[in-house]
Amino acid sequence: MKRRTPAGTDPDQVLLSRARRVIAVQTAVAITVSLLVLGGLAFAVVTYSQNAASMALLRQTAANAEDVADPPPNVWIFVQEPGGDIRATAGAPAPLPDRGALQRVRAGGVSEIRTIAGSEGGYLVMTLPRGTRTVQVVLSRRERHEERERLLGALVFGELCGLLIALLSAALLARRATAPLADALARQRRFVADASHELRTPLTQLHTRAQLLQMDLRAGADVADITTDVDQLVTGTRHLGEVVEDLLLSTQLSRRDDARAPVDLDAVAADVVAGHADRARGQHVELALLPGAGATSTVLGHEAALRRVLTALVDNALSHTRQGGQVSLELGTDGAFVTVVVRDDGTGFDPADAERLFARFARGHGDHRRFGLGLALAREVVTGHGGTIEAWGRPGEGAAFTIRLPAAAR
Repeated sequence: MKRRTPAGTDPDQVLLSRARRVIAVQTAVAITVSLLVLGGLAFAVVTYSQNAASMALLRQTAANAEDVADPPPNVWIFVQEPGGDIRATAGAPAPLPDRGALQRVRAGGVSEIRTIAGSEGGYLVMTLPRGTRTVQVVLSRRERHEERERLLGALVFGELCGLLIALLSAALLARRATAPLADALARQRRFVADASHELRTPLTQLHTRAQLLQMDLRAGADVADITTDVDQLVTGTRHLGEVVEDLLLSTQLSRRDDARAPVDLDAVAADVVAGHADRARGQHVELALLPGAGATSTVLGHEAALRRVLTALVDNALSHTRQGGQVSLELGTDGAFVTVVVRDDGTGFDPADAERLFARFARGHGDHRRFGLGLALAREVVTGHGGTIEAWGRPGEGAAFTIRLPAAAR
């Protein structure tokens, strides 16, 4: 007994799940890294702007350092006189002034800028000589420190929100990105299952007829009986060949190149009718070709594929036409299009099946009738040539398939 694959362990589903996870993680990482880079750049720009503004403020204040009593907010001024006395802004914090910097600049005459560590960002100290005096301007970094902390908090919050959005977006994008793959895998499974079903019937019939022929030969049957078995065997191989040809054509349609040549549909239709003449006579069905009167029947395309379309339509018509019926191929034009109508007065079909006829291995409306590959491939070929194919039918009143293909430029 064939063991069923447990739910959730289907290799195709495992592959899809893995692909979705990889795409989601990679997309989320890419978005997160982008946000981090943007946030880092924003933080660096703000920090640079703060430092530049601080230095400008210190230089401007130092240039007007005579009045130590009225400096800008969060700025303190210290002026050391030649005798060593220091005039200072009232209310200066305890670490200030930086006496070591004052002594070094006074002794060496070279300006000095340094940072004093402290709570809430510390202080930025500029010490420079001014004639016989030494001036020291100190800026509190508290406001700028708080501004950077607010910016950093906003960036962290934005990064977390961005990460959440990135994960959700990545999951959605991953699902959408793998949707065609999931659909292709599902179609492949359905195609393999239905194609196996299509091949099983003619193969079973061939095997049965081969066994009957073997038994007749061993039993010394009459030539007439053996001939009948051989005829049935040949018919079965023809049906099997048509199914295999349809399967091969279905895999080749997507790989056809764009090089197209002029195809005379009148000549192709004549060959198809001639090829089905013996079968039509055997079924006592009248098969006729009605060529267009003086109209062009040349299109640009692949002759083998278009021949298969007409073959499939004629074969379908003969399969559903009773003894004494009629099947016809009629060529014509409709503006810039060449038309081919394959008409029969056979069993017809439910109008509800007019579109379902062209679905691969579709079932008839309200019954178990299967349509196989032929008509589905016919639509694929015609659509690939820039044309259309439509079906009309009524139960018991026959059916008609109309093909419209762009005519080749004269």
